[in-house]
Amino acid sequence: MSHPLVPQIIKFATPIAKSLGLELVGAVFHTNQHPPILRLDIRHPHQDTGLDDCERMSNAIGEQLDAANIIPEPYLLEISSPGISKFLDNDRDFIAFKGFNVAVNTSEPYKGKNYWIGQLVSRDQTAVYINQKGRQASIPRSLINTVELQEGR
Repeated sequence: MSHPLVPQIIKFATPIAKSLGLELVGAVFHTNQHPPILRLDIRHPHQDTGLDDCERMSNAIGEQLDAANIIPEPYLLEISSPGISKFLDNDRDFIAFKGFNVAVNTSEPYKGKNYWIGQLVSRDQTAVYINQKGRQASIPRSLINTVELQEGR
């Protein structure tokens, strides 16, 4: 269960992240720590999220958050990146993980299957292409629920 202040913090922090060209992807307020720790997870939508991005976000939001007095008691602010998601959902992911093993789950059977495993070849406007033991399979994007990275390459 998230802390009751988290939705207000997200509403406050999202436009600040956006103004820096970043996305706020999560917030957690750890009140079981002393002092409590507010962790904001950010990512850069077009490149790897780096320490510079975290520092820019920290500098931009720190004083504003204190001035807004959303969190009345002293706390520590942590800005971090959520790391790599197992699910591919944007063009950048599909380019970065070309050649990796993926599992494609469809909303309805396509060619008799709801679950496809293979090496990611590419994605275009109409389909995701995977290599299955030397044969290329084309799965319509309109049927895809998820594309998930699998262990190993």
